[in-house]
Formats: sequence, C-alpha cells, structure tokens
Amino acid sequence: MPARVAPGKIRDAIVAHLETRPEASLDEIRDAVRAQVNPAVAESSVRSYLRINTPSLFVRTGRGRYALQGTEQLDFGQAAVTRVFCHGRAELFSGNCVDWLRQREPASVHAVVTDPPYGLVEYAPQQQQKMRSGQGGVWRIPPSFDGHKRAPLPRFTTLRPDELRGLEDFFHHWAKALLPVVVPGAHVFVASNPLLSYLVARAVAQAGFERRGEIIRLVMTMRGGDKPKNAHHEFGDVTVMPRSMWEPWLLFRKPIEGRVQDNLRKWKTGGLRRVSAEQPFGDVIESHPTRTAERALAPHPSLKPQAFLRQIVRAALPLGEGIVLDPFSGSGSTLAAAEAVGYQSIGVEMDPVYVDVARDAIPKLAALRVKNQAR
Repeated sequence: MPARVAPGKIRDAIVAHLETRPEASLDEIRDAVRAQVNPAVAESSVRSYLRINTPSLFVRTGRGRYALQGTEQLDFGQAAVTRVFCHGRAELFSGNCVDWLRQREPASVHAVVTDPPYGLVEYAPQQQQKMRSGQGGVWRIPPSFDGHKRAPLPRFTTLRPDELRGLEDFFHHWAKALLPVVVPGAHVFVASNPLLSYLVARAVAQAGFERRGEIIRLVMTMRGGDKPKNAHHEFGDVTVMPRSMWEPWLLFRKPIEGRVQDNLRKWKTGGLRRVSAEQPFGDVIESHPTRTAERALAPHPSLKPQAFLRQIVRAALPLGEGIVLDPFSGSGSTLAAAEAVGYQSIGVEMDPVYVDVARDAIPKLAALRVKNQAR
C-alpha cells in the first residue's frame, strides 16, 4: 500500500534534492524522496508532484529529467575542487566545500565531524591576513602568559546584525547541500560557540537534520571574564561576560530509515559507537587547550587537541565502518584523528595556506600518542 505522507513533504524533498545539482532524473528524484521522506513513497506520487509543480517550481530539461525553475543554467560541474593529498585512508581536497558537496554522489558519506568558522567573518581573507600579521582585526591577540604565546581568539561580540543573518543563511545553504550526500542515520558534529550556536542549530535543523543534543567540551579558554574596558579600577568586582569554560559541539542526525536496527543493518549508521560494552558515549568530555607541541605541528588558530577529536571521531561511526567527512578541514586535525582510530576520511579546505599546513600536519598529528583514546 502506498505510503501516506503530510502534504508538501514530497514537494519539499524534491526541492531539497534539486537545490544541490543542476538537474536530476526521475529515478534519482524518486530515490532521494524515499530517502528523505519514506522508503514506501510511490513513484506515481513523485511524478504527480513534478507534473503539478511544473513550470511554476520545476522545469523539464529532457525526457524524465527535471531542474528547479531558474537554476537550469547554473554550472555546478566546473568548480575548481581538486584532490591534493592522500595519507593512509585520508583524502584532502582543495576548494569550496559546497562545490564539493554538489559534485559528490548521494548517500556516500557516513558521518561529519567539523569545526567550521564560528562567525564566518573571522576566516574572510582580509581578517586572516590581519591575524597572520598580528594586527588583530576581528581577532583578539592575547598577550603571552607564563612564557607561553597564546593563540588568537575571534571576537564574536563585534558581529553586526547583517553578519549574523549571513551566518545563519550560510549554514542553512551548507546543510541543504550536505543532506543528500550523507546516508540515512549519519551523525553530524559541528563545533560552535555559546554566543552563536543557536543560529547554527536552527539553520541546520531547518535544512532537514534532526537535532540530537550537544557534546560539551569542558575546557578553560581565554574568552570572557574581563573587567569593563578602561574602567577596571572603578568596577573591579564586575565581569562583562562569564569566563568561557565549555565549548558546544552541536549534534545532528539525518532521519533514519525505519528503526535504528534496520538503519544499522543497511547503512551502518543511526547510533553512536560506545566507549566500551559497559560505557556509552557521553555528552560531556573533559578536555584542555591544545598543547603547544600540537600547535607546532599544525599552526591553526582553532586547532582542537587530538585527545578530544579522536573521541568524537570514533563515536561518529557506530560500527567502525564508513567515511568521515570534514568539510572545513583547516589543518587536517579531524582527518588525522580518523587516521589514528582507523577510519576512512575526506577533508575539504578552501584556504591554500591551510591546505599546505594540512599536507604536513596530518601524518604527524595521526602519529601522536595521546591519553584517553578508546580503540
């Protein structure tokens, strides 16, 4: 008996699929709708929605082929995304991650672990140049402390309303492109910031992913805790913002097919890998700032420690099988963590400086011995 679904669900699934490619065949659209809505959706229902909404929403580009109205002339296949490096089971691509996602075959990635630009502005070319030259800009350059040089920190309180809207739009656009590429039940871990995580969470959820909570990285940082600027003597007992002692990692899942056990059997996804038979994966992980020795191997202002990343990456594949993607791979630390725990991984990075850093850093980070690494 054909599946009954809410009005508009099939149409929205067709739109979501066609937003990530210039055109698609009826068979491809049908499979995408079944993956997103219900495996039992009848092909005749998909045909009906295409016919009813053409030409108002869709355009027929050939026999049995369709595109979104107004996008049939877009060239999705000419973006300059190239594979630049392989190490073990890790592959690194240079280019824009959305362009890479548009070219990737559907249902070919099993998990995502990524530390994207929290506010986008801080990784714009002009801000990166200011940070690298020590001029600051949106980046705060903390003073040395106890003989240790501290990593730059972006100041998210400086973001304008239009930049906040742009942040939410970007992550919605990114998540829509990601949705067809990951398999049903794939988990997506996204590092964020307490000031901005609500925008990212809303954008990704509205793109079609299920919100599955947060992983709390317990770590003391240099963010917050300051007294009022230029009035610290007058208001010595005042803190403008609380000292940040945690970092949220947003957790999402692509809707599963059937029950979790069904999804695990078919796609190898749907849950998280336990630490051991007795200990489940937990949502609070004690961590520490990235050590100087690791920063020397992979100089990146947002580098996360391998001891933490390996726990996250390991949990992402419940059966230890599949591909982990980092679409904002930076210096390659996620790929190094995947290599260390024995997983296949793919990274995409658009900044050529960090691509060069990652080439050198991935093998070295993967070889590090760290504590608290479950195998």
